[in-house]
Amino acid sequence: MDPLALLAEWWWIAPTAVAAGTITVIGMRQRSGTTGRRLAYEAARDELAEAQQRAGERRRAVKLARAEHARMVAERSAARATSAEVASARRVLQQAEREVKAADADVRSRRVRLKVARAEIPTASKREHFPVARLNRAHDAVTARWMEYETDPAKLIAYPAMSDGKDPATAAFFAASRVAQDTRPTDGARVTTAEFAAYRDAVAHLERAFEVAEHSAKARAAGRDPNASPAWQDTAQQVITRSADAIDKAAGAAAAAFASWNARRQGGSDDPAVPDDARGDATLGDDAPR
Repeated sequence: MDPLALLAEWWWIAPTAVAAGTITVIGMRQRSGTTGRRLAYEAARDELAEAQQRAGERRRAVKLARAEHARMVAERSAARATSAEVASARRVLQQAEREVKAADADVRSRRVRLKVARAEIPTASKREHFPVARLNRAHDAVTARWMEYETDPAKLIAYPAMSDGKDPATAAFFAASRVAQDTRPTDGARVTTAEFAAYRDAVAHLERAFEVAEHSAKARAAGRDPNASPAWQDTAQQVITRSADAIDKAAGAAAAAFASWNARRQGGSDDPAVPDDARGDATLGDDAPR
């Protein structure tokens, strides 16, 4: 075939391929990252979907644990399982129930975050109102608050723990500060929803770590133990622990009594309401001694 004729027939292939490639690259860039004003909303939406998936998994785990606990109770009534095995299945069920409650609470929290992120979508096109810019300002505000303890001589003398890297609370703050700095996006960079979420969580953790370090430093300056808990919390924890132990002991005793009663029933009379010795006396004739 004439090469010129072939070129005239298929001339449109190259421009079409180039255009398709350009569209693909643009689409991949839009999916991979953005610096837009909807970034916080999109990250919250993705996290809600993940939280809902985890909650579904936890609910299925509860169903399995409940079925296994019921099976072990039945096995114990048939003398094929011990009370310790039933108690173990009950603990697994209780842990699964606690996890599903936590997962449901996480879903509710993610829903609230999604609503807040939707309400905070900036209407203006100025980048200082965008989510990443807001996080940058929150990050810088925490750093500025800590710098006051480094640059103010009065605070430096009054609260030396805020500069002491050996203090546990201050060391935790320094670690959180490094994580926040490492996850901070560079200016003008395209940020994925996962990167934004990581930076957002790092800034939130940094704010909490600073509050703990500041509280600890002020408590030490006042001569108090920053890790001391109120007495009522210790008392409440002891009551809860003792109540749980009492419930376990009562459940074990009831299970043992039921198993013993079931064994006597299978080995004696068909009517559990009539003891074996009473049934024996009732079958005696008139010659039986009075």
